Amino acid sequence: MKPLAPWLLTPLSDLLRQRGHAWLLQGPSGLGQYELALALAATWLCEQPGPQGACGQCNSCHAIDVRTHADLAVLMPETAMMALGWPLDEKTQSDLDDKKRKPSREIRVEAMRDTVGFVQRTSARGCGKVVLVYPAERMNAITANALLKTLEEPVGDVRFVLASEAAWQLLPTIRSRCLGFTLPWPDADAAVGWLVAQGIPVADAPGLLRVAGGRPSDALRLASEGHSAKAWSLLPKAMARGEVGALAERAPAQAIDALQKLCHDLMAVGAGAAPRFFAPDDLPAIPSRLALARWSKSLAQAARTAEHPFNAGLMLEALVSEARNALAPPATRRA
Repeated sequence: MKPLAPWLLTPLSDLLRQRGHAWLLQGPSGLGQYELALALAATWLCEQPGPQGACGQCNSCHAIDVRTHADLAVLMPETAMMALGWPLDEKTQSDLDDKKRKPSREIRVEAMRDTVGFVQRTSARGCGKVVLVYPAERMNAITANALLKTLEEPVGDVRFVLASEAAWQLLPTIRSRCLGFTLPWPDADAAVGWLVAQGIPVADAPGLLRVAGGRPSDALRLASEGHSAKAWSLLPKAMARGEVGALAERAPAQAIDALQKLCHDLMAVGAGAAPRFFAPDDLPAIPSRLALARWSKSLAQAARTAEHPFNAGLMLEALVSEARNALAPPATRRA
């Protein structure tokens, strides 16, 4: 297992000192919910655990590293399983290989049924069993209710760790049966140091962290996708000029996310607060609150169809046109 980020070491130690059979790790994306959940599961199953976590050397730790631990059930959307290197069951893999369907973005009820069967079996290594659910908010109503029953009546020595980036979307009954833990925001210097340790150039790390709103894991993902802090800093004024090319490399959902961050920062500055995603000098003149409110509402509506646009190119052009209009001086703005 990779070493935990420095801001997760104290939370792991705190969690290990407490008792409970079900935990809900919550907070915004990019803070390390999955990494902390996996570290917690690995320690629970470790043959020689220490106060700072799993030993990393025993057979149990090795089995987790190679994704074959018999006493760990990982419940995720198929898209997340594939991205994080967890194997799919034979039927699912066969269906995807034969292109019978696309990988699911939700936690499927079939996977939950398999997990219920896993909970009822005897531990293979004698150190109990663990169910890791991530992102927990991706359970649909049927899947969530199946998990609820298992949480209410756990069989044997089984523990659950749910990791969520949108805990408010979970059923209240699930939240009430878990011990909640909110991940801390990392110190900016610690986050930048961690990004540099992951191979991000020193000059780029602070800018990428700003792009991600202070969320280090998101900043690392953006870097891996080729995002540039310099290009990001030029985006606000490019939108004020109506330059579609500034968003040309982004899918509609990514473009809308970028514009929502710009709108957020303009609203914040207009209200006397500091911007979060852009440097103050990167922002154009602040439009009226009414113009920003209308733009924010329109972006929220566009986000609902961003994953399935009728025409991605036309959608980007419309988004940029609307941004330019929202950012234009009042005398030149279209009604």
